[in-house]
Amino acid sequence: MSGIDKAIVALRELDTGATRIAIDARIQLIVALGFVVVVLTVPLTNPGALVWMFAYPIIMSEASGVGYLRVLKQSLWVLPLIAAIGMFNPILDTRPVAVVMGITLTEGWVTFAAILLRGLLSVQALLVLTNTCGFREVCRALQRLGCPAVLVTQLMMLYRYIGVLLEEAQSMHRARLARGFGRKSYPLKMWSEFVGQLLLRSIKRAQRVHLAMLARGFNGNCFIEWARPSLHWRDLTFLLGWAAVIIALRFLPINAFLSNLISR
Repeated sequence: MSGIDKAIVALRELDTGATRIAIDARIQLIVALGFVVVVLTVPLTNPGALVWMFAYPIIMSEASGVGYLRVLKQSLWVLPLIAAIGMFNPILDTRPVAVVMGITLTEGWVTFAAILLRGLLSVQALLVLTNTCGFREVCRALQRLGCPAVLVTQLMMLYRYIGVLLEEAQSMHRARLARGFGRKSYPLKMWSEFVGQLLLRSIKRAQRVHLAMLARGFNGNCFIEWARPSLHWRDLTFLLGWAAVIIALRFLPINAFLSNLISR
């Protein structure tokens, strides 16, 4: 299976989700967004407090059947982008903070580590949400919570047309294999032609999809619901329970408590 085929399979799996948690998607979305907000409030000078925040993505991914190892692998793809945000901190901020095993630790390296942890935690929380609920249900939950329909439609169209782009790339890849007589390397000029053809094919395919949607009565809203489902007691219990856990992880001095316990 090629990389394009794997990407298409992963995109289709993301459509429905694989949850074992019978919790409303709105509640899971609120908890995930609240977790991201709380993570961003942790000072950059205290990366040790961010380590305990990994309890949320680990517990949620394992409880939903997704598996934390899968979430971790997916989050590592964006690690270079996160590192690019704070890559100059160790150079610009050289104030010494502590000495660890004979190595002087500067303020820049501490803030750089905090930026990496913040980014990974935020990405993993959103990955757990989408893998658990499915991207469609996340967009539906956004609309139920009052998010503008224009924004929800843009998210759905972006997701759908990524699939269109991958399907066109898959078609061109199979055509190249069928006509390449086993050839695997091509000059740069030919690859530029491939990219241009992929763009033109994707635009034409997207236009046909859009015309088909208009013919079926599309009015700019991807979700039409006559009644919103009511919340159950387990949804509120889930919300209050995770709110208490996240707040406790944020404000309780866990590191200081463990240090005093070890020193005794």
